[in-house]
Amino acid sequence: MLQIRNLRKSFGDLQVLKSIDLDVNKGDVVAILGPSGSGKTTMLRCLNFLEKSDGGTMLFDDQRVDLARVTHAEANALRRRTGFVFQSYNLFANKTALQNVTEGLIIARKMPRRRAEEIARAALVKVGMDDRADYYPSQLSGGQQQRVAIARALALHPDILCFDEPTSALDPELTGEVLRVLRDLADRKTTMIIVTHEMHFARDVADRIMFMDGGVVVEEGPAKQLIEHPQEERTKQFLAHYSE
Repeated sequence: MLQIRNLRKSFGDLQVLKSIDLDVNKGDVVAILGPSGSGKTTMLRCLNFLEKSDGGTMLFDDQRVDLARVTHAEANALRRRTGFVFQSYNLFANKTALQNVTEGLIIARKMPRRRAEEIARAALVKVGMDDRADYYPSQLSGGQQQRVAIARALALHPDILCFDEPTSALDPELTGEVLRVLRDLADRKTTMIIVTHEMHFARDVADRIMFMDGGVVVEEGPAKQLIEHPQEERTKQFLAHYSE
């Protein structure tokens, strides 16, 4: 479904991504692991055109673009095929859960309100938040807010869902409820790219893991195999640190 080749990105003199390749098949769950500063989030933002890449190519089904020369129209068309869930929820404080989910459908997709609400309610059901549709973010826990953010992304029916450390701002109990939603989405064969530090989740739910460090892909392979039998010394050090 998605093929990235030679993705590069610098901020001033700092080269954050150095020739990254990525392949995602339909129904894949790809977990991206790596220490802070390894380029994981920047890569995800480049894939969703939240950052402008310095070089590389993207092939999304039959649409190929030069990432350094992508036009505004091309970026918008490709962005509509992906959903992005941030680590900090990014909900509108003055809108209910339902309104947060319908906003993109009504404003960006120009959908009639009644149809948008039908789709939004169905998305809230998928994340177990249908009974909180009329609650404001201030009335919801962090885990509940993140589930609303996931519903907002799901409502747009993207081909690929991208998650940037979706549990990093949550305590362990709330982390569990968000991970259960992600497991359910994986069981439904939802195509996902997930930047995460949740090792057990990555091993048990992801199809493949890509380990990044210093702006490069150090190692990648089947999830369980990479977690239990890493080949590269840097991967072993990272996994040992997180298993302590």
